[in-house]
Amino acid sequence: MIKVEDNRTVSVPSDENWDNLKWLAKRPISNLGADDGGSLLIFPQSFGEYGDKIGDEYIFSIKEEHRIQTGNIMGFVGYNGTELSICSRFAQKEGDYFLHYMLQKVFAINLFDLKHDFDKESVFDFLIFLFPAFLKRALRQGLYKEYQTRQYNDANVKGRIDVSRHIRLNTPFGGKISYSTREYSFDNKVTQLVRHTIEYISSHSLGCNILSADEETKEAVALINTATPSYQRSDRNRIISKNLKLTAHPYFIDYLDLQRLCLQILRHDEIKYGDDKEKVYGVLFDGAWLWEEYLATILSEFEHPRNKTGHGRKLLFTDGTGWCYPDFYNEQMVLDAKYKGYEDWNKVQNADLYQVISYMHVLKLDRGGFVVPVSNDEKQPTTKLLNGYGGQMSVFGMHVDKQSLTFSCFVNKMKMEESRLQESIRGFA
Repeated sequence: MIKVEDNRTVSVPSDENWDNLKWLAKRPISNLGADDGGSLLIFPQSFGEYGDKIGDEYIFSIKEEHRIQTGNIMGFVGYNGTELSICSRFAQKEGDYFLHYMLQKVFAINLFDLKHDFDKESVFDFLIFLFPAFLKRALRQGLYKEYQTRQYNDANVKGRIDVSRHIRLNTPFGGKISYSTREYSFDNKVTQLVRHTIEYISSHSLGCNILSADEETKEAVALINTATPSYQRSDRNRIISKNLKLTAHPYFIDYLDLQRLCLQILRHDEIKYGDDKEKVYGVLFDGAWLWEEYLATILSEFEHPRNKTGHGRKLLFTDGTGWCYPDFYNEQMVLDAKYKGYEDWNKVQNADLYQVISYMHVLKLDRGGFVVPVSNDEKQPTTKLLNGYGGQMSVFGMHVDKQSLTFSCFVNKMKMEESRLQESIRGFA
């Protein structure tokens, strides 16, 4: 396995892996994440939902012969025998604590019992910890239902009479009629897939803890179990096959993500070891999206707009046309989350500067800035004053510790750093 960090230029061996790496580098992520049964799981799952362009991005690019440039994409990907693990640039020798900590915060899960090496073994085992969050989010849209063809043999005819089956079952005639009808049912291929995933997770050593982490999770599991009375363990492969063509019901849109995750979990060994050599498999996270969603868990004093719902968007023109989605804003300032190394002003890209200045103008604010992750040994830029209408801009760096020997120690340091960041931002207002 080839192991690299995000936002780095690295050399790779000049062996048979190079051709596979070049193949991966030429294809945008949206092309790699086709609906092929969930072989490649990508976060965020809905391209463009958060104002990002992850679907148009590449996992990495080729800089020159046998050198690749990684970006904000992290995780694990495999293709045709070549396996690449991309950890965060803040990873320690003991493991990628920063990546796992952000995942813990964003998905509200407990990772203290996990291995923290982001290799092909742990990355797929990790998926079962995401299951409760996806299940609860899907069920908030209601229990999934779809039309099913049911066969009956009784006196209450309410569908199409099945003549051949009627003759077979009701000769001599005893008052019953064989018929079939299409009706809504909660017991369908999607809920069956979720039920099989629940049963699979329950057999895991930590399954009981995962499926009973909180009352909402326990209620969700019980609801699925009640809705799937026809569950049979022997039907697992058939149910998986029926779900390989993903459901895209416009009302139950969050079930699409749950369906992908369930397929990934249930096809654990097949995907993990890359039995289908022609398919791309793995789990990828957009670091920019993950960083922004993590900050949303600690910057509770700010509005955090959502592209999907239109919540928090701001109009650009007085006639109601055009809009923008600042990452975070309140009555005092607007902040942009950047998963980049902005340890000094020379490294702040002009496009990012213009973006925040535009936000300040539209929102009529005289405070703006960036929130970025930085290493402990990196300095933080000073506040600068804007020309023209005036205003101040700053870069707020969250120091990510790279010396912690245990994940629990890292978590404690991050909590202190979160408090320091909050105080710094308040002091800027």
